[in-house]
Amino acid sequence: MLNTEPLVSIVILNWNGLEDTRECLHSLRGVTYSNRRTVVVDNGSEGREAAALRDEFQDSIHVIESEANIGFAAGANLGIRYALNDGAQFVLLLNNDTTLDPAFLAALVQAAASRNDGAAFCPKAYFYANPEIIYSTGGSVSIWTATAKQIGRGQLDRGQFDRVATRDYADGVCMLIPRRALDIVGFLDEDYFAYWEETDWCARARAEGLRCYYIPDARIWHKAARVQSPTNEYYFLYRRNALMFVRKRGTRVHRVVAVLVHIFIYGPRYFLIHPGKIGRLPAELKALRHQTSNRQPRRPFL
Repeated sequence: MLNTEPLVSIVILNWNGLEDTRECLHSLRGVTYSNRRTVVVDNGSEGREAAALRDEFQDSIHVIESEANIGFAAGANLGIRYALNDGAQFVLLLNNDTTLDPAFLAALVQAAASRNDGAAFCPKAYFYANPEIIYSTGGSVSIWTATAKQIGRGQLDRGQFDRVATRDYADGVCMLIPRRALDIVGFLDEDYFAYWEETDWCARARAEGLRCYYIPDARIWHKAARVQSPTNEYYFLYRRNALMFVRKRGTRVHRVVAVLVHIFIYGPRYFLIHPGKIGRLPAELKALRHQTSNRQPRRPFL
């Protein structure tokens, strides 16, 4: 019998996360939406993780190997390009450290099919270790302060986020993107390497008149507690990319205000109110120096 469901390609990045990726792929086996294909991009993992995934999951996944860690944005783009060439009508970007409600994908696709203005659709995400505590319902962003906020994070789910809503961005832990939106907006901006790439993509989509939606009937769980503890590299990349976002998407006034906010408001908060965070000072200063002195490339996305 002919399957009339739109084809969804699920793109998962693996970087030295074999056990999490295995659990995610096993969770996918229980998903009720049938017309789906799974693409795993191995982003320069050590050892034989790509081969191990091929051996275990065989024809149920397609594995793309990158010789080096090229970053989340570039790795995701490898998977997106493959998915589009494979005929996907939707691309689902999914973190490898997630587990899934069986009906989550059907809920996202149903919502996307009824909203032609949709750029990205995200689920209600919970903490894996605290399965009733919300991790994210999508986010809001301020170009004036170069800050982004996950809406609902840390709250007990009491039904307060049970309505479909628009968001500034769909959280990159899980976002369903229609092919038509990729045709309009293009791919993730690889200048970011990691962090803020989905926020940037959603801002570009909103500039094209598209919207990002939060879909509460779709539910997943994210192993946020397993994310690597913040390091100087993380602090540098996150702050650099936050200010890069302002530089790319805002005006000179936005850029000046954002830098001043981080120097005179967030700086004292980080290093005086929370003196234990003084160790991140070199990374924060490096990020500020990078954004105030370097010209940023503007790459094509198509």
